[in-house]
Amino acid sequence: MRRLAAICSLPAALLLLAGRPPAADFPRDLDSYFTKYVKLDAAMRAQLLAGAPVTRLLDSDASKEVVVFGAVWIDAPVERYLAAVRDIERFESGGNFRITKKIGSPPAPADFAALRLSDEDAKDLRTCKVADCQVKLAQSNIERIQREVDWSRPDAHQQLDRIARETALSFVNAYLQGGNQQLAVYRDASRPTFVAQEFAEMIDRLPSIGEFLPEVRKYLLEFPRAALAGSESFLYWQEAIFGLKPTIRINHVVMAEEPGGAMVASKMIYASHYFWTALELRVLLRDPSRGNGFWFVTESRSRSDGLSGFTGRVIRGKVRGEAEKGTQSVLQVTRDRLQGK
Repeated sequence: MRRLAAICSLPAALLLLAGRPPAADFPRDLDSYFTKYVKLDAAMRAQLLAGAPVTRLLDSDASKEVVVFGAVWIDAPVERYLAAVRDIERFESGGNFRITKKIGSPPAPADFAALRLSDEDAKDLRTCKVADCQVKLAQSNIERIQREVDWSRPDAHQQLDRIARETALSFVNAYLQGGNQQLAVYRDASRPTFVAQEFAEMIDRLPSIGEFLPEVRKYLLEFPRAALAGSESFLYWQEAIFGLKPTIRINHVVMAEEPGGAMVASKMIYASHYFWTALELRVLLRDPSRGNGFWFVTESRSRSDGLSGFTGRVIRGKVRGEAEKGTQSVLQVTRDRLQGK
């Protein structure tokens, strides 16, 4: 269970519940986590115990990071959730999810056959330059578009789509071979954004992960050179609606099950808009005192531009509010799907 605790950034004691008598309301160590790290008040605790989802914004670097906590009781087996995540194309479908495609092992061109850029992105890429681009791309990608796309031809958009599919496949293969060091250095703005550096800083802000199990932190930072025993993982890409634009993103999912529950970590390794990187950590914690279901506890962290400076201060509250609203929706949809509603 200590492996789960370190991966999910919760106190190690949180998942060491097997064989312990529960507290009056929540399992003892879950109650301790709520008190020490989330600071849930009495009203939120009552809401959780009544079966309703609860969310809360957590402290973070407001200039570039948003952190949201969420929890809900789900009256379904842990295994049902893990099976749903494995079937990610069905699980993340409908609503804001336009396309979700699981990437094969090894990745193949067919995995990205459905990837197409929006008309708005195609228009923006026509004038895209290094340090001035509406789409998040590395310098080499921007220069390739400038070099290869013939904008005078009627199939310019199709040319872009072909380059996008080839770039996505190349990026995924590079990540699987070289890990975080192969993540992009975005040159869409005047200052380059080193995604690997942003992800490493975000991991460092997760409490307890280095203290309890250094090998877990090592796995997240040094994949694929570092292995994590007992886990399974896969990559997938999707087109989803975030903010005002459809966004193409690529995620790396790793999950593991233990007698007391399970964990799932979803790491965003690319996004065409808004995000530099993101990590969602989910703990599924069995509680026999309540039945055969589990507590579903999630903590999502994302880093993005546009949150600093005068303009950032204006929109920051809305961004945080939308992130919390999104977590609330995820909790409700997950609970209802797993419970068969």
